[in-house]
Amino acid sequence: MITNNPFSILSETVPAIATQSFVIIMAVLVIIGTMVDIIHKKNVKYFFENAKKAKKSAKKILTAGEKTSVLIKTVASDVLTTSELGTGKRRVAHLLGMYGTILFWLASVIMIFCYSSIDSVTPTIWPLLWHVGAIMTVLGGTWFWFFLRVDVYSEAHPWYRIIQADLFVLSLLATATFGLIWSFLQSLNLNHRWDDKLFLILFIISNIVLFGGVYWSKFAHMFYKPGAAIQKNLAEADGSRDNLPPPVDAPKQYGLGIDREKAKHY
Repeated sequence: MITNNPFSILSETVPAIATQSFVIIMAVLVIIGTMVDIIHKKNVKYFFENAKKAKKSAKKILTAGEKTSVLIKTVASDVLTTSELGTGKRRVAHLLGMYGTILFWLASVIMIFCYSSIDSVTPTIWPLLWHVGAIMTVLGGTWFWFFLRVDVYSEAHPWYRIIQADLFVLSLLATATFGLIWSFLQSLNLNHRWDDKLFLILFIISNIVLFGGVYWSKFAHMFYKPGAAIQKNLAEADGSRDNLPPPVDAPKQYGLGIDREKAKHY
């Protein structure tokens, strides 16, 4: 199973061009959803206006080299390793889900556009990365969903409480889970039974919800977050600090209550 290209087997019943067209449509939905989100919520406009305000209160002018250094450090620290989450379980779960999703999507695109014909021979690495990525996504996503969400971990809400903001993680989890089950059933060669077809349909539906629900979910935050992190670090480097006061050089006195319970309330 783990070394089989499920999209190549699928091409025996569904034309490769249909699968490729589906991927293109999903990409277009992401672009449209993100643009509508930008226009309606005005996130990008806020970032640019905030950057202009910060520039006016900057205490030093950064050179091109300094800006490049800040950019590289931000990408390496805040984007690629999510250092803002600290060194705890939340960061591990996030990295599992993030890199699992990247592997899952990348391998999907490669296999669909390069190795989805019936007579094509898929290099073992791509289906292997597809399955490993899906497993990582499921592990990181379920760990986050059941144990690490702020409203569950810190606010004592039940894990089954669902709000609109959960659309992204739930549809992503469904996509990876249904994809794995579909691939497994497909590898059993069930001779035209309904099992694998059912999970193929569920896999398709979950993809439509994931990529078509960008406007209503947190999908677009993947594009905003790096920009926000870069702006924040540039503001710290030039001294503007987003118009916030500098840290106070004084001892941290929180009282004895700080030791009674681990800080987890937000």
